[in-house]
Amino acid sequence: MILILLAIAAYGVASAQLPKVVASDKKGWHKIGETTVNFQKETDEVIILVANRFAAIQLKVEDAPINLISAEAYYESGDKQDLKIMGSIKAPGESDVINLNGGERTLKKIVLVYKTIPNYKDKNAHVEIWGLKTNPKI
Repeated sequence: MILILLAIAAYGVASAQLPKVVASDKKGWHKIGETTVNFQKETDEVIILVANRFAAIQLKVEDAPINLISAEAYYESGDKQDLKIMGSIKAPGESDVINLNGGERTLKKIVLVYKTIPNYKDKNAHVEIWGLKTNPKI
């Protein structure tokens, strides 16, 4: 019985550590990352792993609103782009669509700097990052 409980616990820990990635190269919107905003840290770095060429991104917020101070996209080429999505995002809600400089590009990571907005339920905001694939001829 103890071995079964240990196996279940190990599976839960291992599956919680697996990153969620986009494996599809189809045109359209794909969820490329997510994070849970908490009251202890105010910066999140979301690494983009595979199928990582996107033309635009959008943030979707659930559970609690956030006040986005800044956001940056880092590209595989080494350059970065300041994303113009500052301000409050309600929950449920979403940011405007932000086009990435140069059309569809290979994203390495997105860095978000935010403040959680206190709410009556003391919930943490869940933020999803969505990327748009256009699949232009390269």
